[in-house]
Amino acid sequence: MISRDALEVIQGKWRLPIVLALTFGNKRFGELQRDIGDISPKMLSQELKALEENKIITRTLYDSMPVTVEYSLTPLGFSMKKLLDELLTWGAHFRKEIVTKG
Repeated sequence: MISRDALEVIQGKWRLPIVLALTFGNKRFGELQRDIGDISPKMLSQELKALEENKIITRTLYDSMPVTVEYSLTPLGFSMKKLLDELLTWGAHFRKEIVTKG
């Protein structure tokens, strides 16, 4: 099922925040960890690998001392931007409804 395939790629607590962080540009591991907040290094590493396997992000190694690794969105990953914008808009609306009606 197509919808199930799409949901598998973005499932979980951390994948969307990672993709969202990368919509603002390439980031190194530590930058992603700071941007996302309370994600552990192990979990961030696992989620980055899963996103890379699904061709949502790319990992680039730079031959420097020390070696620099940078993550960026692929064209497929960047194609999620409209979806993310809609989710953020809906999230703001949802929060407003809950706070004002709660």
